[in-house]
Amino acid sequence: MRVHDIIADLHVRDLPSARDFYAGYLGLEVEEFNLGWVARHTSADTGAHLQVMTQDATAPEDPVVSVTVEDIHEALAEAQARGYEIVHPLTEEEWGVTRFFVRAPDGNVVNMVQHHT
Repeated sequence: MRVHDIIADLHVRDLPSARDFYAGYLGLEVEEFNLGWVARHTSADTGAHLQVMTQDATAPEDPVVSVTVEDIHEALAEAQARGYEIVHPLTEEEWGVTRFFVRAPDGNVVNMVQHHT
């Protein structure tokens, strides 16, 4: 499996307040997207980024990180072959990604995602 990116999913109570801190104070001023429950903030200078979310709107649990992979079907097959719990099934989301959630052995929930091109 080839991983392209790993993004922290920080849980917040309120997206606008989070924007003020992470964009205003930390300089992650580029809001790549905002779905009303999750937003990604990025630094135009460095590319550093962070996702903030109130609660995942389409899955039963909230992930702690999102891992972008080259082949989501390969990632799912490997997770299943290793016996990891699939918390949220492979789903094609309306915002342009296919994803599933897998529980790591330590209990953390990881959002495995492939962007549509």
